[in-house]
Amino acid sequence: MTRNLRSQPDQSAAAHLELAFEDNRLVSQLYGEFDQNLALIEQRLGVQANSRGNHVMLRGGANAVDQARRALESLYDMLEEGKVVGPADVDGVIRMVQSEDSQLSLPTLEKRGKVRMAQIATRKATIVARNPAQDGYIRAMDRFEMVFGVGPAGTGKTYLAVAHAATLLERGEINRIILSRPAVEAGERLGFLPGDMKEKVDPYLRPLYDALYDMMQPEVVERCIASGAIEVAPLAFMRGRTLANSAVILDEAQNTTSMQMKMFLTRLGENSKMIITGDPTQVDLPRGEKSGLVEALHLLSDVEGIHTTRFTDKDVVRHALVARIVRAYEGATGKSPASEGKLDV
Repeated sequence: MTRNLRSQPDQSAAAHLELAFEDNRLVSQLYGEFDQNLALIEQRLGVQANSRGNHVMLRGGANAVDQARRALESLYDMLEEGKVVGPADVDGVIRMVQSEDSQLSLPTLEKRGKVRMAQIATRKATIVARNPAQDGYIRAMDRFEMVFGVGPAGTGKTYLAVAHAATLLERGEINRIILSRPAVEAGERLGFLPGDMKEKVDPYLRPLYDALYDMMQPEVVERCIASGAIEVAPLAFMRGRTLANSAVILDEAQNTTSMQMKMFLTRLGENSKMIITGDPTQVDLPRGEKSGLVEALHLLSDVEGIHTTRFTDKDVVRHALVARIVRAYEGATGKSPASEGKLDV
């Protein structure tokens, strides 16, 4: 890959930059069908991106051109590593370069580095962070024994937690995955639902199962469930246990009571990790009942070894419409995940 900088004035002035990519087979994937990836870069970064064979001419403000250059080079690197690049990946890279610029101030185009996003890799799939919040969340799960991921639906907080647990199990770093979720969403008690305990709890844990099947082969998941390497543990039945050599995930944690959250957090054993996910704005507990998640975020904000990643509507990756729905509801209530988080701590 080569580049030719036609002009290099200050960052607010116009700049032309020509990039040349060596592998023509990868170039077609880089541009996307009908050049949709280039079009997205143009739209989001405010540049002109004209392709001719394996060459791309970038025109626009110097800072925007530099962002586009870093985005294209990072996407090309992903293709060279054998990954498939789609619009969601392009969107993620753009978010990363924009975030990088908000934190760094370097004088020239040439000195800026490539975007390297955090990844989670299992034998079946590789998940790449799509925005700075996901990037920090993945890195935090690698480094901390207890991680809170809080924010609105569609930000990937639960999916990434399950993916991280799956890769730890595959590597042999833990012996089991424990999935837990308070069963209060439908307003029904488990005893009134048909079937055995697993059948009663399965509907509440379906999002966790779906993520597992994305990360691991179905027969492997079934075998692990049968052997106990993947365990469904209703929150109410966790009392008295010490969870060692495990990755423990508590989803929808905003629907735990204060006593349930304290009980759960104190189950942490040797060589274990806990990941707690939830949305403090979506508490379904009875009126007057305090959310254990909200309380924990306040009480544990300064505790060493615990990290909290806060997602906002800007981090929604599920569908663009989901982000707009979240913002509409926030506007109606006067709350946002970010402001809710500040209120908690």
